[in-house]
Amino acid sequence: MIVREVLDKEKAAYNKLVKHVVQSWEWGEFRKKVGLDLARIGHFEDDKMLSAYQLTFHSVPFLKQTIGYLPKGPMVDQKTVEALSDLGDKKNAAFIKIEPNVIASGQTDGEQLEKLGLIPSAKSLFTRYNFLIDLTKSEGELLSAMHPKTRYNIGLAQKKGVEVYESVDDSDFEIYLKLYFETTKRQGYFGHTPDYHKLVWETLKPSKMARFLIAKYKGKPLTAWMLFNFGETMYYPYGGSSNEHKEVMASNLVAWEAIKLGKRLGFSVFDMWGALGPEATEADPWYGFHRFKAGYGPSHVEYIGTYDLILKPTYYNLLNIADKLRWTFLRATRR
Repeated sequence: MIVREVLDKEKAAYNKLVKHVVQSWEWGEFRKKVGLDLARIGHFEDDKMLSAYQLTFHSVPFLKQTIGYLPKGPMVDQKTVEALSDLGDKKNAAFIKIEPNVIASGQTDGEQLEKLGLIPSAKSLFTRYNFLIDLTKSEGELLSAMHPKTRYNIGLAQKKGVEVYESVDDSDFEIYLKLYFETTKRQGYFGHTPDYHKLVWETLKPSKMARFLIAKYKGKPLTAWMLFNFGETMYYPYGGSSNEHKEVMASNLVAWEAIKLGKRLGFSVFDMWGALGPEATEADPWYGFHRFKAGYGPSHVEYIGTYDLILKPTYYNLLNIADKLRWTFLRATRR
């Protein structure tokens, strides 16, 4: 087997192998525009690409070190670990964080990764749990699976005259961005920068992988979602809403329209981009988002989790301590 970087002319073959939008070729181009060092790796047998993945390397301020990040890639095996270790050495990486796009099937998943030398990470970037909706079901089946309150809120929004439209117009980007940052401020969490969202939009839109759904009430935008699509899946990664006219339940209608849009476009799965665990309580600051998504009757899935491939133990420990201190400070100042 030969392991090497994927060539530009191999884009189509690469995209057929990867299974998540953040592993797509287009997402990789976006990450390069952000200024990150990106590597696309393919495993080949007789010139045929058998598996592929991409990862980014992030410079550490004040240290001549990097941190690698491989989100939503394939299951890791010995050959992958060897390839990542070699690449990490070339990139001067202290460690590589790995989050396979693999739904857990039992304790053996983690044991398999630990036998390869990976350790469970102290910090995840993608959530371990997620909500997935089967878009091959009929609209009637999807409505029946919803929580009664969710169905009621959808009907209420329709009766109140909330209108939802799909858009790929750049003019609607500003509507989306305004509502997104209204939400981050109101909820007290850290969102991506305006430039980040702009680059995502400008990179994915030409490939027809991004669109907006916007809800208006009496002409005023109340909710805006940016949706992605790749392969057989539609994703809901980012959204925002106004604090005005919450009584008309605009967000509930946007979610239902997103599900119907995914069906019309022929996708088989609607990925809601994260959930809390099965023991979630109202004490969790993300519980509101979790409960909202759960109302649509999705499957609650658990991935095998986040693991670190440690290349330089001393730097690894130092960077983990520094990261904890940084986030403690940021959360304190945010409050």
